[in-house]
Amino acid sequence: MTQRTTHISTRVDVDGGIVLVGVSGSLDAASQRPVTAALDDVFDTGPGAIVLDLSEVDFLGSTGIALLVNTRHRAARLGIPFAVVADDHRVLRPLRMSQVDTALPLHPAVRAAVAAVRLAST
Repeated sequence: MTQRTTHISTRVDVDGGIVLVGVSGSLDAASQRPVTAALDDVFDTGPGAIVLDLSEVDFLGSTGIALLVNTRHRAARLGIPFAVVADDHRVLRPLRMSQVDTALPLHPAVRAAVAAVRLAST
């Protein structure tokens, strides 16, 4: 049995106040807590915008989908532009199957997501 691991990183674009949160590995019930904690820390800083980069996620479970929806709602409530980077079928397929893909601001690359949140924050 292969154990999945998750790695979380954050990077701040000082020019625009955009926080990039990168996740790699699995985003499921086992890894949801550290990802949620990282996002809580980001929200606490009052960012200009948040980009959640899932381009290195190799598994997305239902708990991960719920985390994305909750993060989207939280950002909307606080007026913080939010975007998700997803370019792999292992992330896009579960989002499409659950019909959540239409509720999330999905982008195929970080550059496109950053451009979208910059535009939304002007």
